[in-house]
Amino acid sequence: MNWDKITDIMVYTALATAGILAVLALYQWITRKSFKKIDKALLTLIVPAILVVATWLIFDKVFILNTRPNGSGEPSFPSTHTMITATIFLCTITILPRYIKQKYLVVILDLIMLAFTILVPIGRVLANKHWVSDVIGGLIFSVIFAGIYFVIVKKLTKGAKNE
Repeated sequence: MNWDKITDIMVYTALATAGILAVLALYQWITRKSFKKIDKALLTLIVPAILVVATWLIFDKVFILNTRPNGSGEPSFPSTHTMITATIFLCTITILPRYIKQKYLVVILDLIMLAFTILVPIGRVLANKHWVSDVIGGLIFSVIFAGIYFVIVKKLTKGAKNE
């Protein structure tokens, strides 16, 4: 099994999911004729996206903690594949029920996203692209970023109900 290619496909799936959510926000903007009428949960997805990019820049360009176990000399902490996949899917799981009303479909999609979130870090280690510490770091950052997103969305949802 070529875990490098498999994890690439999984991260592309996560990025495609983010793209679908971005298109949904664009659709809302066009059809509602106002930027202010876009679902705040969709707009707030920019926060974890910025955090992921900033973290990648810091650890890939400025503060290199670790290099890949395959000897390539490339920075490897945190695992970007892990961080991207887990952040996108954990955030998507948070808001998916807002857009899909069939509970069984939400459960199936949630299970697929959780499976990818678990398989990507395992696959990156098996592909000899990352150390275990790299994927754990990626997961920790993802949980923090998704947690920040969840808190913001909860506050926005609570604020919208009180208006």
